[in-house]
Amino acid sequence: MQSIIRILLVFILALSISSAKSQLQKGNVLLGADIANLNLSLNTGSNFSAQLNPKAAWFIKNNVALGAFVEFQLITSKGSGTSVYYGIGPLARYYVNDPTVNPARHARFFVEANVGINGSNPAVGESTNGLGLGVGPGLAYFVTPNVGLEALLKYQGIIGFGSSVTSSNLIVSFGFQIYLSGSSVEKAAKMQP
Repeated sequence: MQSIIRILLVFILALSISSAKSQLQKGNVLLGADIANLNLSLNTGSNFSAQLNPKAAWFIKNNVALGAFVEFQLITSKGSGTSVYYGIGPLARYYVNDPTVNPARHARFFVEANVGINGSNPAVGESTNGLGLGVGPGLAYFVTPNVGLEALLKYQGIIGFGSSVTSSNLIVSFGFQIYLSGSSVEKAAKMQP
């Protein structure tokens, strides 16, 4: 429990001392998650579904970030079983910084792409597990210089094995990302005992 408290304190410290000059500049870090397909039905015997996609990325140059993602989706329905979807792998983001394409001062359009190991295992229907590919546009709206609310429309395909060789879907998700300066993350990590 103490280690969790320390990690939270380091995270809060890093957020508070990070530079607000440019959240998309080389050396900065992106941390956050997207949420999609949320259904918390309150009726007896109803469905539950949720998808969570944590992400972390490092800006290798201005407006370009490389990192990793994890994806997990669970759908349960009384009498129909449980469906599980998963994924893990690298991701890349490119933020559009052209004022003629992006006139909003606090928003940035971006394109996100990923490749990794994914699986689609519905309770009813065909399953596919193998190479996952995803790509799509998004919009990040910065409520503060270091916090962005995001919307993402992403095509997700899987090529592999199972009862079906391929699987594909279109996902609309909403996210919350925190942009930290790389130097503040390093300072905060060094302060941890």
